[in-house]
Amino acid sequence: MPNESTLKIPSLEEIEKQKVTSSKPKTLFFRANPSTDDTAQNKPIQPNTSHVQNKPPSTNGYKRTVGNTILVNPTQQKNPVLKFIRNVPYEPSESIKMDYVVGQTTGVIYLSLRYHRLYPTYIYDRLNSVKGLFVTRILLVYVDAENYHDAVREINRVAILSDFTLMLCWSLEEAGRYLESFKALENSGADLIREKVENDYLTKMTDCLTNIRSVNKTDVLTLLSNFGSLKNVIETPAEELSLCPGFGEQKVRRIQNVWKQPFLINKKKAL
Repeated sequence: MPNESTLKIPSLEEIEKQKVTSSKPKTLFFRANPSTDDTAQNKPIQPNTSHVQNKPPSTNGYKRTVGNTILVNPTQQKNPVLKFIRNVPYEPSESIKMDYVVGQTTGVIYLSLRYHRLYPTYIYDRLNSVKGLFVTRILLVYVDAENYHDAVREINRVAILSDFTLMLCWSLEEAGRYLESFKALENSGADLIREKVENDYLTKMTDCLTNIRSVNKTDVLTLLSNFGSLKNVIETPAEELSLCPGFGEQKVRRIQNVWKQPFLINKKKAL
């Protein structure tokens, strides 16, 4: 017979009590009022991003040129032209292949004519090494030698074949101003160099009548002051036109011949 302490048969009351206890939901993972220590233990660990926030900015030349800084190739750090870049900041960058990066789409290769005479093959290899890198590629040549015509002609040929724009300067200060201007005008349009056409009547008449051979701006003022309009000038006979100062027989005949010519010389081409 087994020992009573080892095998115990529960009573009916104990069985009912166990059923009531087992019917209650068990909270295995959460507590109603978690303590501060439990909260700290269950809080997810935040990753350490200090190394990301303190990471130095990228040295990629294409991104850094968004600001007002000219990027300088380390090979150009001893170039005396840097002393004359005063109005635009510059900084060295080992990530660029051009000598100077003055915009997101503009790169510059610098060449001294005296250096070119010592190493005539340098510019060929240099332009080939940066071929196709930027949209606008500039070859800035410092003319620091005499009898430069033949050398410049040859450099110009190389620049055209390599799709570079050749810019000549006759002093280091001028070269520095070019680099400053390239950067300062990086986001400027063509309005600065575009011809400004006035829309007033006198300007239009001047543009029209000066297309006639030997007619100048003074002649246009004379015609308008005497006859008032282009219509009156056209209807004025040659005898009256010749009375105006500066209008000889040949100039009057040229003006009169213009009114007799058709406006469209080649109608098929115009259509």
